[in-house]
Amino acid sequence: DETITKVNKAESAIIIDGKATEQAWNKAQWLPLNKHIVGELPSKDDFSGRYKLLWDEQYLYLMAEINDDVLFDQYANPVEKYWDDDSLEVFIDEDASGGNHQFSFNAFAYHVALDNQVADIGPNNPDGSTNFILLNEHVQSRWQRSKTAPNSITWELAISLYEDSFSLLGKHTPAILTKDKMIGFMLAYCDNDGSNEREHFIGSHSIKPKNGDKNLGYIDAGV
Repeated sequence: DETITKVNKAESAIIIDGKATEQAWNKAQWLPLNKHIVGELPSKDDFSGRYKLLWDEQYLYLMAEINDDVLFDQYANPVEKYWDDDSLEVFIDEDASGGNHQFSFNAFAYHVALDNQVADIGPNNPDGSTNFILLNEHVQSRWQRSKTAPNSITWELAISLYEDSFSLLGKHTPAILTKDKMIGFMLAYCDNDGSNEREHFIGSHSIKPKNGDKNLGYIDAGV
């Protein structure tokens, strides 16, 4: 049943260094990153991935093992077409309420780039145009390449969870995580080997398409 995943609590500190050497990670289960969303399913030589989760009162911790033969970041501007660069995309719905979040903070679609900057869509600009924003304070991120397998990287994240009352104005305190708290979560990877647009988009959970489209996570937290 992929609808509910039980996550162990980290009993000691997790250092976000891309090494994942803490004992707590050994007790966390590997979860697959292999569900098709956009493009064709890549070969294992092109891309494969898996991940683990932990939590404490402050953070949801994510460790992803990504095998990607080409790491590609074509846009220096971190809010320009970031979905067409290689990146992790972490979908978080703090209260698992579902619903539309494309231009609100009812949920978040954090695109974590190779330079560790974190982009999402905020409320529209006053002129009605799309407002691409950075939320770097929400996610601590670091990755390192394997010394023995050059196409493999280990990526560690500490993710602060914010309630849907979050706004871009003022200071907001992250939510406190507790035992039995239910959140909405999905992980995905944008894979591009050098094209104008991403070639593959692979997720952790199956999405039922609407009008043939499975790329719904950044719009609908219900998936």
